[in-house]
Amino acid sequence: MTLTRKGQATRERILDAATELIAQRGVAGTSTEDVRKAAGIGGSQLYHYFDSKQALIRAVITRQAEVPLIPGQPIMGALDSFDALRAWADAAVEHQERNDGRAECTLVSLAGELGTTDDQTREDLCNGFQRWQSLLHNGLRAMRDRGDLRPDADLDELSMTLLTALQGGTLLSQTLRTAAPMRASMNAALAYIRSFTT
Repeated sequence: MTLTRKGQATRERILDAATELIAQRGVAGTSTEDVRKAAGIGGSQLYHYFDSKQALIRAVITRQAEVPLIPGQPIMGALDSFDALRAWADAAVEHQERNDGRAECTLVSLAGELGTTDDQTREDLCNGFQRWQSLLHNGLRAMRDRGDLRPDADLDELSMTLLTALQGGTLLSQTLRTAAPMRASMNAALAYIRSFTT
């Protein structure tokens, strides 16, 4: 669907409202009626852009997959050095510390709530995580090409290790309301990456 500038602004307002409500209540606790009221639009407007709650949630997933790897942080440069990876890990920990482990509407939290709900949603989540993994993979490949990592370093495994550290650290930090799990998972992942130093 091609949208006018006004139509695009309305669609973004709906997604903003949905994202905020999901952060507060989770997907199950957020209805399309809640989103409609929060966005300040009529029911027909909401269904013009999203014909079902599932369509709205899928749009939220797609949008959240495009944000930086650390919520609230500017998009970082290429994660193609140990210093850059350390800065990325520190930003993840600092975000959890500032947030006190509260839940958010991120790709990570959406996966925790929706990962097994239906095949379409799972595929959207997979696409988002694969995008993130490819960013990490590209940085690690640059490190290997430069000679910072051994030629036998398995970049698929290493990038998945970093992504898993972020996902697991986030979920446990939100559950325990402390940044300690994020710090532990990121430190362990980076130590594993460093074990492949030339």
